[in-house]
Parts: sequence; C-alpha cells; structure tokens
Amino acid sequence: MWWGILLAVLGLLIGILIGFNIPVFLPQDYAKYLSVAALAALDSVFGGMRAALEDKFNHGIFVSGFFSNALLAAGLTLVGDRLGIDLYLAAVVAFGVRLFQNLAIIRRYILNHKIK
Repeated sequence: MWWGILLAVLGLLIGILIGFNIPVFLPQDYAKYLSVAALAALDSVFGGMRAALEDKFNHGIFVSGFFSNALLAAGLTLVGDRLGIDLYLAAVVAFGVRLFQNLAIIRRYILNHKIK
C-alpha cells in the first residue's frame, strides 16, 4: 500500500520537474481553463491518496473522477465565459475546499496510524 503512495508522489514530483523545465506557452485565454482543470485534477489525486490510505481505492472511480472533475470544471469555466460571469470561481471554491479537507484527513491518518 505504501509503495503505491510513494510511487504516486514520485510521479508527481517528476511531473513537476518536467513541467518546470520544458517551456510550454499557452495563450492567456486558456489560463482560467488550465488552472481550474489542474485544481480539479489535484483534488482527484488527493482523494485517491485518501482512499488508498483508507483501503478503499478503486482505479475505475479514480480515473473517472479525475477526468469528469477536470471536464466539469472546464465546462463551468466555458459556460461562465459565454455568459460573462466568473462561474469558474464556483469550481475553485468547491475543489479548493475538498482539496484542503482531503489533505487534513490524510495528515490526521498519517499522524494517528504511523506515530503510534
């Protein structure tokens, strides 16, 4: 179980290093879409880590949640842009709250189960 989490964290770190060292230039118009989709994807990753710690991880749920969250967030951003409202803020708040909740649960789990 811990190898899977270690592998996920290692993959995330490698991805961050590659992302910082390979220049990718996106138009400013896509900044909101990318940021909201990245936040949704991070929410899915932390939710997957939480599920793995609780021995409830399911690959199908993780993959479907990863893509559906990112698509929903980008869709909200698109609809908001078409209507002229900052609807993407709803996704930022929702995924931000879930991200911090999952992180808090992961932290509590590690502190309660691994320090004893």
